[in-house]
Amino acid sequence: MLYSEKELAALLTQVKNIAIVGAKDKPGQPVDRVGRYLMDAGFTIYPVHPKRASVWGLPAYPTLADVPAPIDLVDLFRVGEACPAHAGEVLQLSHRPRCFWMQSGIFSPEARSILKGSGILVVEDRCLMVDHARFASEDWHV
Repeated sequence: MLYSEKELAALLTQVKNIAIVGAKDKPGQPVDRVGRYLMDAGFTIYPVHPKRASVWGLPAYPTLADVPAPIDLVDLFRVGEACPAHAGEVLQLSHRPRCFWMQSGIFSPEARSILKGSGILVVEDRCLMVDHARFASEDWHV
């Protein structure tokens, strides 16, 4: 799905709940830096990791379906090959997120294809932290 900078800026003003798939609180790792930034920016974060009980002092959930609240944005820190399974998981949620965001360096034509026509914005190879900080610091008229 194609999107514009203005569309992303508008989306991020509407997002409240973010599920971070592949969440880990290991200092120095990109997922740790991004997760902490998003919490500090005021988002409600739901760490998703199949083996961790907690991340960043928050309860972690084994799957997206286990998250106890509607998710506005799914932020993926997984290899591209794992993203199609998560795309399928997103389609099974009773409340579908607005966005399926694959972090910098992550691409998945298959996940994009799975979500095509679902109304979910698919973002690939972009850092949510970088984009949020940029949109928050610039005068975006949405």
